[in-house]
Amino acid sequence: MTDPSTEDDVGARRRSGAVGILGPALLAVVCGTAYAAVSLLRFRRFETPSWDNAIFEQAIAAYSRLEAPIVDIKAPGYNILGDHFSPVTALVAPFYRVFPDGRTLLVAQAVLIALSVWVIARGAVRLLGSAAGLAVGLAYGVSFGIASAVWVDFHEVAFAAVFLALSGVAYLERRWWTAAAWSLPLLLVKEDLGLTVLAVGIVLALSGARRIGAATAVIGLCGFALTLLVVIPSFNPGGGYDYVGVIGAGGEGGPGPWATFWAGWDLKLPTLIATFGVTGFLALRSPWVLVAGPTLLWRFVGDNEYYWGTDWHYGLVIMPIVFVAMLDAIARLRAAEEAEERSRWTWASPTWLRRYATHVPALVAGVALALVSQFPLARLAEAETYEASPRAAAAEEVLALVPEGAKVETDIGLITHLTSDRTVYWTGTVGDAVPDWMVIDAFTSWGGQAPDAAAYARERHPGTSWETVLDRDGYQVARRID
Repeated sequence: MTDPSTEDDVGARRRSGAVGILGPALLAVVCGTAYAAVSLLRFRRFETPSWDNAIFEQAIAAYSRLEAPIVDIKAPGYNILGDHFSPVTALVAPFYRVFPDGRTLLVAQAVLIALSVWVIARGAVRLLGSAAGLAVGLAYGVSFGIASAVWVDFHEVAFAAVFLALSGVAYLERRWWTAAAWSLPLLLVKEDLGLTVLAVGIVLALSGARRIGAATAVIGLCGFALTLLVVIPSFNPGGGYDYVGVIGAGGEGGPGPWATFWAGWDLKLPTLIATFGVTGFLALRSPWVLVAGPTLLWRFVGDNEYYWGTDWHYGLVIMPIVFVAMLDAIARLRAAEEAEERSRWTWASPTWLRRYATHVPALVAGVALALVSQFPLARLAEAETYEASPRAAAAEEVLALVPEGAKVETDIGLITHLTSDRTVYWTGTVGDAVPDWMVIDAFTSWGGQAPDAAAYARERHPGTSWETVLDRDGYQVARRID
């Protein structure tokens, strides 16, 4: 039976007026501008958090040429579909074709997350009215999961934020078919999200849409199995899935997922508190919160400590889920109060909880704003963010020295800046490929023990000769001469 809280609050929509219509769009524009600014300013300062942006750029560049997504950074000739199944990133390819630059991905991510802000804020306004709805949209837009994701450059889960927001708001408004339909593209975002689609189906079934929910759950489970057991192995050089060992190092002499799950709760508990605390813990009263289960589970059984905390992009998938769950809980508590007024025999939630729910939008907005200083969006208020890197001149000299079209082996330091118009390999996965240039940044990846670039290149590629052509501010460039 459908919950009485499924009815749309027409009064709230009428009270929202022009502010309720334009407010979510304006909020999304402001947030998107902030996200892009954080990413682009970091790029300008040559602060590279990882190789991920470069990996996605190589894949998207290949898509833009209508070629297979070969990512030489992972290994020469490596098809990225054998690593993670994220064909949805091809949607960025047309824009990359026009603007072939790593910054295109950063702007694309900012736009995608801003779209999710618009969807969440619009749904909140429809339910709660302008002021409360925009407060929820603001809390979502500056939440730690989003801020941390923006800080670590482009990742495919930016698409998941949009699809989960659209599916969640459809669920909030009890548009079952739409909620199911918007969850299905998650199968093209990343392989683990098939389990998230399964969870969406389960929640739809629990909420009364049994047939739709069952169908969605079956599609999610089958999509997950097909991707993990067939599609990825067919592209993977080893014929398997490289991240099985990450799940608690199971099968590789490690502690196993059960032991790993119970480890690291000095990081995991604060993550859980932050995840649900951004909703005033009200998200826990909605069935929709179950959709977050698969992501939280694989993160907590994974043996990589980065999965457990709040500093990377792993919380981005969770944010639209918990905010929709919070809105759903508010709607359910409101419906319970109305039902109590109609019949003294109807069970109702505690009065204090219903009163608390009316103040949650303002509370979560206040908490989110208070926490901004602890997460990367606060960098926009720091003067240093807008200043050139102390090593900018040397970095620019490196980029000018290595010609377009060259084959380059490098570490993390300048990998994001070198990728756009050169064939780039990573020092750890170059394999048998022989580059023309070696670029080393002594301040990254080497633990203070960076080798001489020319000597390192000769050692890694026997039978070749190299000369150092630049050694400045920690950057070394060696050129192959034979």
